[in-house]
Amino acid sequence: MEKEKEKEIEKEIEKEKETPIHQFKVTIIGDNGIGKTTFVNRHIQGKYEKTYKATVGAELLPLSFSTSAGIVILNVWDIAGGEKIGGFRDAFYLNSNAAIIMFDLTRTQTYNNVEGWYKDINRVCENIPVVLLGNKCDCLVRKIKTEQIVFHQKKNIPYYDVSAKANHNFNEAFLSVIRTLLNDDSIHFTIPPKLHTPTVVVKK
Repeated sequence: MEKEKEKEIEKEIEKEKETPIHQFKVTIIGDNGIGKTTFVNRHIQGKYEKTYKATVGAELLPLSFSTSAGIVILNVWDIAGGEKIGGFRDAFYLNSNAAIIMFDLTRTQTYNNVEGWYKDINRVCENIPVVLLGNKCDCLVRKIKTEQIVFHQKKNIPYYDVSAKANHNFNEAFLSVIRTLLNDDSIHFTIPPKLHTPTVVVKK
């Protein structure tokens, strides 16, 4: 029995060795207080963080996904949205393989600033894949209607309404990034990211 267990363990170890591992740098940007850190931490911790804590400078948050193409590690750089870090932001952008731009569906100005963020990241990392996210789609006080969101159409980039509270479209953003980086639209998660039960429901 012990020898059989040892053989099974050895097989699993060999499987892990054979599994391809892909690693990329992804930068997430947007105005302050829109939920960037909460969005990423939802993937890391599986739960919604109610307490808001402003990011100072930048924070590296590695995310690991089990996919049909192997293990994909996205080293997500959560960049502060304030003006205080100024030119230091360029240093955090360097060598990004993809970017996520987020805005708050309850704050119109955060959407108005999306174009500026898009230009900012492309100035340093030209022509990298970009995904646009409208956060807090669960909120009843949504101020930006679906038909008003047209930036992604102009730039031909993916867009998703998301909600950390409701788990709404929560995996789509990262799956879209992974598919683009690996140039394979058939890639899927073999083990779905574990998320706690949503605290609200998004009304369709």
